[in-house]
Amino acid sequence: MVSPENGHLKAEPLSRCPGHRVLVDRLRHLEEEIAKRADKVGERILLAPSTNRIFQVLYENRLTHYVYDRMQRARTRQLLERIRGGPVPKHVGIIMDGNRRFAQRLGMDPNAGHVLGRKKLEDVMRWCLDLNIKYLTVYAFSTENFKRAPEEVELLMRLFELNYKEMADNPDVHKHKIRVRTLGRIELLPPHVQEAARYAEERTKDYDQYFFNVAVAYGGREELLTAFRNIASQIKSNGMRPEDIDEELIAKHLYTTGLPDPDLILRTSGEERISNFLLWQAAYSELYFADVYWPALRKKDFLKAIESYQFRKRRYGK
Repeated sequence: MVSPENGHLKAEPLSRCPGHRVLVDRLRHLEEEIAKRADKVGERILLAPSTNRIFQVLYENRLTHYVYDRMQRARTRQLLERIRGGPVPKHVGIIMDGNRRFAQRLGMDPNAGHVLGRKKLEDVMRWCLDLNIKYLTVYAFSTENFKRAPEEVELLMRLFELNYKEMADNPDVHKHKIRVRTLGRIELLPPHVQEAARYAEERTKDYDQYFFNVAVAYGGREELLTAFRNIASQIKSNGMRPEDIDEELIAKHLYTTGLPDPDLILRTSGEERISNFLLWQAAYSELYFADVYWPALRKKDFLKAIESYQFRKRRYGK
């Protein structure tokens, strides 16, 4: 649990948090079951009756599978080196979509997809470090998501709590000086999630090398409404004139104050919309839609999004 001490937030070791061990054990068991189920699905796809016999032989041949995997890794490395030679986005925003549908494709409870989605986020953070992408903002939970089934919302809240605590205590976060921020209406979150979020923010507040922003209980329209209401209050109380309102003033009242606008917004699952994510900030962002569910996103898929960004010409209306 997280508790104040001498004016600072202090967290008990994760192993001592009530219910943490049970949650971790369940998650590990679920991850193992998902991995087994994924292998079975892959086998059924490749060994379907309509599949050419050659494919069956290739799948059963471990050496061939090993060689193919090595080839894919080599191609990914080549793509990575090629991308490093060009301009890399400073700020990437990601709409992490497709967790539940991915789990359903594996024949599992839809909520199991959130567990795999959590693991994928760890991968993406490493990929951003590889490319020296300074800012990463992920759309984790919208204000509309509170309307989902109570058991799903509860699972997500537990995962958020676990993620915040693990990030706060992660040696790599401190090694790379990654600052963690929450964007959204944090007051709508359960107390245990609020405490975990504040703990992660407190432990990383002085870092300035990389920035990891979690949009949770977030809505782009709600963000703008909040900003406009705050500005209206200033007009009423401070005598500010309507003509004093400009883009810079509005930006200062957004959740993302102090952050650059995203250069690239990536959405997974094949859906082509931004779903109320960073509406103001995305005015000139490049958009990339990956036809793959979030838990199945590969490094190669992520790099292709970056490569696509490098091929585009950003003219900002000029």
